[in-house]
Amino acid sequence: METALTRLVGVRHPLVQTGMGWVAGPRLVSAAANAGALGVLASATMTVDRLREAVREVKSRTGEPFGVNLRADAADAGDRVRVIVEEGVRVASFALAPSAELIAALKEAGVVVIPTVGARRHAEKVAAWGADAVIVQGGEGGGHTGEVATTVLLPQVVDAVRIPVVAAGGFFDGRGLVAALAYGAAGVAMGTRFLLTSDSTVPDAVKARYLAATVRDVTVTRAVDGLPHRMLRTELVDSLERSGRARSLLGAVRRAAALRRLSGASWRGMLRDGRALRHGEELTWSQVLLAANTPMLLKASMVDGRTDLGVMASGQVAGVIEDLPSCRELVDRIMAEAAHTMGALPPA
Repeated sequence: METALTRLVGVRHPLVQTGMGWVAGPRLVSAAANAGALGVLASATMTVDRLREAVREVKSRTGEPFGVNLRADAADAGDRVRVIVEEGVRVASFALAPSAELIAALKEAGVVVIPTVGARRHAEKVAAWGADAVIVQGGEGGGHTGEVATTVLLPQVVDAVRIPVVAAGGFFDGRGLVAALAYGAAGVAMGTRFLLTSDSTVPDAVKARYLAATVRDVTVTRAVDGLPHRMLRTELVDSLERSGRARSLLGAVRRAAALRRLSGASWRGMLRDGRALRHGEELTWSQVLLAANTPMLLKASMVDGRTDLGVMASGQVAGVIEDLPSCRELVDRIMAEAAHTMGALPPA
């Protein structure tokens, strides 16, 4: 299926596997790319040297285009951009809007720039700065999310910008792809659906928790880091939401100490990173500590399988996903469903 997205990045199908921290590593990214989707490597949880190794590993597994997801506010963003350019990565995606200067530097090097946004005004801003396309995530999406549903946000953005728009938040099958295309999108981006594949390196016990979840088991909470965060409801989330400020601070310090030993980070560095994640929000000290440790809270579940110590970011679609296909099986199924759905539609 050819769309503005497939023409822009050179993939066979208008599907994007999003850059999920601790999940979107070389194995998943290369499997998604080989299946014809745009795989996106998550770099925020990697050192710069590890990023270069990971990019080279993906390239050794596939000759298809892929991307790297960056944090625009990272102190070493320039070094990461240099890796992308030097290694010939096709696409740079961003969880936060990159600056006009960063977009210009990437475009000058021939890299396609695709930020992710959660509001129309943000899409308009990055489009004016020269972004090549934009991923717009509605409130159904996992991780840090907004309040506006995809079905309301997507048409707003499509009408507001003249660059390809990729829809995210609530997509998992071919019917959703057709719906997004009908709204004017050039494709869909999926995180949770690609997390729940046999190519994902997430521990089996954690995948089982996702598969067992109903739509009511996926919640939005501010208790983790002070920002709206969509994730599976777990004992840790319940505990954080029940805790008073003093008890929450004590628990955050205890967890931060344990996770600091895992990460090797300093207390000063953790507090600095936590403050940087405020994004204008007034956070308590416990939330600052947890914000600094959010990557490690994700690692506890996504890598170590410790669902009692970590959090599990999740889109609402976790409640309707029931299997673990390979990326190729998933992509083939979605495209077949999309073709069937379009064939079943009455003529205009």
